[in-house]
Amino acid sequence: MAYDYSDLADHTRQWAAQAAEVGWIDRDMPEQESLPRTGTPSALFGQGQGRPLLVAFMGGTGVGKSSLLNRLAGKAIARTGIERPTSREVTLYHHRSVALRHLPEHLPIASVKTAPHDDEAKRHIIWIDMPDFDSIDQANRHLVLEWLPHIDVLIYVVSPERYRDEKAWRLLLAEGARHAWLFVLNQWDRGQPEQFEDFKRQLSKAGFVDPIVFKTICAEDGQEDEFSALAKMLTDLANEHTVQQLEQRGLKVRLDELRCALEQYRQALAGDAAFKELSPLWQQQWQRTGQLLLEGFAWPVRQLADYYAEHAVGLLTHPATGKYPSTQADALLWDAWAKARFDDALDEFVLQAEQRGIPAQPLKRQLAPLREKAPKIIETQSELAVRQSLANPGNTLQRTLLSGARIAEILLPLAALSWVGYQVFTGYEYSNETHLAYLGVDFLIHSSLVVAISWLTPWFIARKLKPSLQASALRGLQKGLAQAFASIGSEALAAIDRMKDLHAEQQRQVADLLGHCAALESRQQTTIDSSSPLQRMLIR
Repeated sequence: MAYDYSDLADHTRQWAAQAAEVGWIDRDMPEQESLPRTGTPSALFGQGQGRPLLVAFMGGTGVGKSSLLNRLAGKAIARTGIERPTSREVTLYHHRSVALRHLPEHLPIASVKTAPHDDEAKRHIIWIDMPDFDSIDQANRHLVLEWLPHIDVLIYVVSPERYRDEKAWRLLLAEGARHAWLFVLNQWDRGQPEQFEDFKRQLSKAGFVDPIVFKTICAEDGQEDEFSALAKMLTDLANEHTVQQLEQRGLKVRLDELRCALEQYRQALAGDAAFKELSPLWQQQWQRTGQLLLEGFAWPVRQLADYYAEHAVGLLTHPATGKYPSTQADALLWDAWAKARFDDALDEFVLQAEQRGIPAQPLKRQLAPLREKAPKIIETQSELAVRQSLANPGNTLQRTLLSGARIAEILLPLAALSWVGYQVFTGYEYSNETHLAYLGVDFLIHSSLVVAISWLTPWFIARKLKPSLQASALRGLQKGLAQAFASIGSEALAAIDRMKDLHAEQQRQVADLLGHCAALESRQQTTIDSSSPLQRMLIR
């Protein structure tokens, strides 16, 4: 999409506003007011409509700007005197055939006063009297700043007493390259030649090689001055060729300023190299913090293992009753100490990232949900692991031997009882045939011992092989914590990846704006005729 200058400036301001809002750039880097404004002289007129030269009188309070315009018009069209400093209006003196299609944005129609005329010699020029930018009313300054981008030629009016005005000087330096300038040393009847030369030296320091300065006298006694020469020069400049030159140069200057601002924005965004260090930086930080947390969890984990072992039957048989143990896990493990250590780790990580030039606010915003999720991750993973551990206590070998012992608890007593029964049966049968005495007391004792030993031996072995619920719960909690720490670390790395993606998107948007800016600059051909007075009216 091809942008014109106004669109490009608007998009730049919008990007800067949102980037400052979320912390990618500082709010005052550069200040919003230092960005070129979107307005241009052509923006006041209809599309494709030829336009006149826009000339504005600008200066501080009491230097006689309005008197100059009234003198040009031959009647009082602009306010002067005591009411002037509080007058919130811009006065336009223009030919009746000229019509403004658009006013500067955000300005009420009541702030513009028009004074049409029928002088054909001034047909191609609009004279504008601007408010006193140093007046006691700040609204006047706002009016001046809104109108400045729409001006071709600024007539900077000073008086012998106020040609070194600091506010006017700062405004001249800020706006100097964007306009063509003429200078009027008004009220010259009170001036001295030394003041004139000093004023020219000041302008030379501002960048004007050979500034054009007119000495005028707005008095009613008809003293001769250079006002008519000023009017004639501007009338001679009011042609389509000059207007086009000024417009192209003004656009080039604005594009240069816009490009410089975008370059500052691009430099303000951290480079890709800094972002590549984020993941290893976090892994180092989290490794230290995880070790510290594990050391701090040692005692609470043992206490919690005891509790889980004590309530293992209720926990596993009725999962709905497991709310109390999980609450215990949350209370015992993720206490105020653990929360403080985790918050410290995140804060230290953000600080280290900021020291590497990475904006802190976007990183904080990406990591903020993790502060809330960490306790839930610890609770969920530890409870799941301990349930699994209690459901399958011990290791594989231990469980295999225990299963064998429990089978032996059944099979060995059965085998012993079978042998005793066989002996009883065969002994009874033999006693009937031989008329011998039946099985005696010795057999009773020995058979009882065999049965008891065959049952007690596997029972004792099974008892000794049975895993400890406390040890199983402890092992489960340790495993759950390890999984929880790994999950928290992964969540942080995912937040860092999102941060990288957002940063890349910010870089892409700035690069796109710079590309559009370069495309507009390539279409500009600004050549000022060497013989034209414009050469002396521009800052080189």
